[in-house]
Amino acid sequence: MHSVKAGLKVGFKTTWTLGKIIFPVTLIVALLQHTPVLPWVIELIAPIMGIFGLSGDAAIPLVLGNFLNVYAGIGAILTLDLTVKEVFILAVMLSFSHNLLIETSVAMKVGVKLWIVLAVRLGLAFLSGIIINLVWNGGSEMAEYGFVGASEETIEGIWPIVWNAVEKAGLGIFQLAIIVIPLMVIVQIMKDRKWLAVFSKWMAPLTRKLGMRENTSTTLASGLLFGLAFGAGVMIQAVEEDGVSQKDVTLAFIFLVACHAVVEDTLIFIPLGIPVLPLLLIRVVVAVILTMIVGMIWRKLEATPRKEAYYG
Repeated sequence: MHSVKAGLKVGFKTTWTLGKIIFPVTLIVALLQHTPVLPWVIELIAPIMGIFGLSGDAAIPLVLGNFLNVYAGIGAILTLDLTVKEVFILAVMLSFSHNLLIETSVAMKVGVKLWIVLAVRLGLAFLSGIIINLVWNGGSEMAEYGFVGASEETIEGIWPIVWNAVEKAGLGIFQLAIIVIPLMVIVQIMKDRKWLAVFSKWMAPLTRKLGMRENTSTTLASGLLFGLAFGAGVMIQAVEEDGVSQKDVTLAFIFLVACHAVVEDTLIFIPLGIPVLPLLLIRVVVAVILTMIVGMIWRKLEATPRKEAYYG
C-alpha cells in the first residue's frame, strides 16, 4: 500500500510538471491551426521538397506532423496523391521528427539542451529523406491507403475555436495522466520489491553498449514503449531519486528522440500501405548507432582532460 501511495504521489507530481508544458503548447498550436501561420510555413518550405524526392504538396504533412503530431501528418498524407516512395520517405521523416514543440519542451525540462534535441531530430529527418531518395529507385507506383481518415469538421467563430483548443489541451493532459500515474505506481512497486534492480541488470549490457549506466534502463524501456513525454516522466523521477548523470540523461534522450513509442509509432503507419518493418528497423538501428557514437566521443572528451592533468 505504501508503494501505491508513493507512486501516486510521484505520478501526480510528474503529471503536473509535464502538464504545465503540454497544456499551453497544445493550446497555442491548436489556435495556430486557425491562423495564416501554418499555411505560410507550408508555402515557405514547399520549394525545397525536391531535395527529399517529394512533391511540393508533401510539405503539408511534414509541417502538420512537426507542429502537431504523427496523426496529423498521416491525416494529411491520406488526402494527397503520392507515390509509395514518397509516402515511405514521409513516414521515416515523421517518425524521427514530429510533435516538435511539446516533445522538445519536455526534453528541455529534464535538462537536455534545445540545440541537441533539434539537431538530432531534424538532422535525422532531413538526412533519412535525402538518403532514401538517393538509394531507393523503386516505389514509383501510386500509394493505395488502407482507409481514408475522416477529415476534421471545420470550426468557425472565435469562441468555438478557443473552446476546441482548450479541449485538445485538456485531452492531452488527460492522456498523459492515465499513462504516467499508473506507470509511476508500477515503477515504485518495482523499486520497493527490488525488481527494478533485477531489470536494470538485464538491461545493463545494452545500456553500457550505448554508453550509459544501469540506472538509465527504466527510462529507456518506458520511452521505447510509451513515448518521449512518458519516458521523460520516468526520467524526472530518476534524476531526482537515482542520481542519473547529465551525460546519461542526454544519451538516453538522443536514443529516445530517434526511437520512441516503437509499437504505436510503427503500427499507425500501416494504413498508409507501406512496409512498416523497414521503418522500425531504420529507427532502431539509427538510434543505437547514433547513441553509441555520441557516447564514445563523450568518453574520449572526458578522458582527454584526465590525461592532460596526469601528464601535466
